[in-house]
Amino acid sequence: MQLLVILSLAVIGSNAASVKQKRFPDDFIFGASSAAFPIEGAWNISGKSESMWDHMIHNNPTLVTGETNGDIACDSYHKYKRDVEIMREIGLDMYRLSLSWSRILPSGFPNQINQAGVDFYNNYINEMLKYNIKPMVVLYNWDLPQKLQELGGFTNPLIIEWFEDYARVAFSLFGDRVKHWITLSGAREICLEGYGGALKAPRLNATGIGEYLCAKNLVVAHAKAYHAYNNDFKPSQSGECGITFGINYYPPLTDSEADKAASELFNQANWGLYADPIFSEQGGWPKEYAERVAAKSKEQGYPRSRLPAFTKEEIALVKGTADFIGVGHYTAANVYAYASDYEAGNIVPSMADDTNVGTSQPEEWPTAASSWLKWAPRSLYNALNEVHKRYSSAVIYVSDNGWSTTGGLQDDERISYIRAMLSDLLDVLDEGVMKIKGYIAFGLMDGFDWTAGFSERFGTYETDFESAEKTRTARKSALVAKHIIATRVVDPDYEPENLNISIDEGH
Repeated sequence: MQLLVILSLAVIGSNAASVKQKRFPDDFIFGASSAAFPIEGAWNISGKSESMWDHMIHNNPTLVTGETNGDIACDSYHKYKRDVEIMREIGLDMYRLSLSWSRILPSGFPNQINQAGVDFYNNYINEMLKYNIKPMVVLYNWDLPQKLQELGGFTNPLIIEWFEDYARVAFSLFGDRVKHWITLSGAREICLEGYGGALKAPRLNATGIGEYLCAKNLVVAHAKAYHAYNNDFKPSQSGECGITFGINYYPPLTDSEADKAASELFNQANWGLYADPIFSEQGGWPKEYAERVAAKSKEQGYPRSRLPAFTKEEIALVKGTADFIGVGHYTAANVYAYASDYEAGNIVPSMADDTNVGTSQPEEWPTAASSWLKWAPRSLYNALNEVHKRYSSAVIYVSDNGWSTTGGLQDDERISYIRAMLSDLLDVLDEGVMKIKGYIAFGLMDGFDWTAGFSERFGTYETDFESAEKTRTARKSALVAKHIIATRVVDPDYEPENLNISIDEGH
């Protein structure tokens, strides 16, 4: 089986050999990323309040593999200087981090700003800037203050005001040094898996309702935060503000019209629902999907669509509210149409029932430690072209992309995967039709991976969670990443002589 995987990797990665001499531009940004909850620890000290992930895990630890938690995680709250040292060892241009809302505003509201939390982020940001590493800051990466969740979280339309207030605090505190902002990361995961389902906090499981309430409130909250930055902070701070979505590649299984329509509907549901209101020429919800949900809602006896309508004023408010789109990409799946509404057996109502399509992934695609993560050939190339087809004027960052293992320093599968993804990216850049500013790998080091706990490792550095120091040790992929960044070339033949890594003089 292992031989089969290696052969598959070699075949899929062979594209890298053909682009060995292609080079990333000198101004192309290479970065890595993490998020607050998976790495910071210090969950209840120095004024921080409980997030909805803290609350969920502490009250139901069996939801996490191994019944572990993020109370300490990588302890980046105390060891942020080691994090920055890792960035320097690899030679990163940028690091994408998220802020913990409950660390800065313990009540969720700006009536009380926690100075200890502010000091932590100031120190973290300043340490990066000391070594010319650009911080890209995400305002929200899934860890809503529990006090706000108890008021309805993203199903409460007042979240629009709450989020804008929080954003203004962050821009005021850090915007003199942070020039790259992301309002929200992973809208589908926030709304579908947290509010429509039970895979992520807050596990509302309000299928067919919760995800749509969340979707509307989320995109309007994003827009309000963007306008706050654009109008009141950008003139003096001169930064950029965008939003990030998980955008995998979902082509039709066959050339049939039914499968093509199924693919389009699935793309609209999974990321167009959140991106179209911001980036499409017409604004508002994706047309076909909105019509489908309205028709299904009527059939099911609802007096109006379960997908809340935008007013004309809201469409105008949201449209165009991003300086860039972040593409979080990992995998692909083929999409096909079901013969009838009864074939899928989905919960009614639900987004799955509203789309009523099937997906498949060939068995020969290698699988990471995460069962959902399969390596699909040319997937990043195809996904970026799909984004460009829909939003041709958008500036793009590949905002997160990575491969999970179960541990160990020799991570050749991760290396082959990343080389293939970067080769895809070189091909896209070579064609010259898209404005792609950078690539940000996930992740810098192993962290607490949400409900997977510590069982799935995405880091180019291995974290020893059993050690008091939470020791970070370079994997082979860190050495390969360092070589790519230094040379701006994807060399499939490069092999590190050993796993020793150090900071290059001058970085």
